Amino acid sequence: MSNPRARPDLDGLGKKLVENGPVKTLPTSRRVRILFNGEYVVDTTSALYVWEHEYYPYYYVPRESFLRGVIRTPPNHDLYQVAELQVGQKTTDRILAFGNDLGAQSKDLEGMVRFEFGAADAWFEEDTPIFVHPKDPFRRVDVLHSSRPLEVRVAGVSVAQTSSAYHLYETGLPCRYYVPATAVDRSVLADSETTTACPYKGVANYYHVEVENPAKERTKVKDLVWYYKTPTLECANIAGFLCFYQEKEGVDIILDGKSLPRPKTPWS
Repeated sequence: MSNPRARPDLDGLGKKLVENGPVKTLPTSRRVRILFNGEYVVDTTSALYVWEHEYYPYYYVPRESFLRGVIRTPPNHDLYQVAELQVGQKTTDRILAFGNDLGAQSKDLEGMVRFEFGAADAWFEEDTPIFVHPKDPFRRVDVLHSSRPLEVRVAGVSVAQTSSAYHLYETGLPCRYYVPATAVDRSVLADSETTTACPYKGVANYYHVEVENPAKERTKVKDLVWYYKTPTLECANIAGFLCFYQEKEGVDIILDGKSLPRPKTPWS
């Protein structure tokens, strides 16, 4: 899966999109604003969802929606150009601007600009801040409480048991099982410095897991468990609950007394 925090080669991305077109696009009437160095450099209701790859969309905005003069690189007759934006003493070169004479496969990108998400101070949909990348309008997340008995085993060792878990269903991904922190054997957990961010759930922290089986064989799996201290509003119920990477080798989820199949995901 593409990393939303990565800094892509903008010249290569522009060339790919011009030649092959995006996976898909979708116009939106949401008001989108971009804050940079204390100024709203973009304020538009004509943004475009652009799927540069299959995983999630990006916002592209019309060049004409930028404050006058902040894009320092003048438009030319190229199909695309990597540009520079400046407000006061702060600049960024993480700008990809498209021309007005593109082929049919990339026609939707004409006159549009990609402002790298992480290069801005903040993004807003209407008056609501958004994080990491725009939420996919074709994806939804449901968090459902369940009293079905659930057990987690790592390398055959039981590390969690509960009859009060949250099942999180996210379009295109396997169900995730969030268990109360008190249902997990704390002796097997060790803090990790890893953090990841998700626009649907928030910023996740991680634990490593180390277990010892009856034969005194030890197994350690890094970053096997994650949790959200302050999840987003729509996923508020999972705050402080722990989730195990079910797709990792040696991790088994037993639900209603039945071991669930190990899913295949980008994190397998």
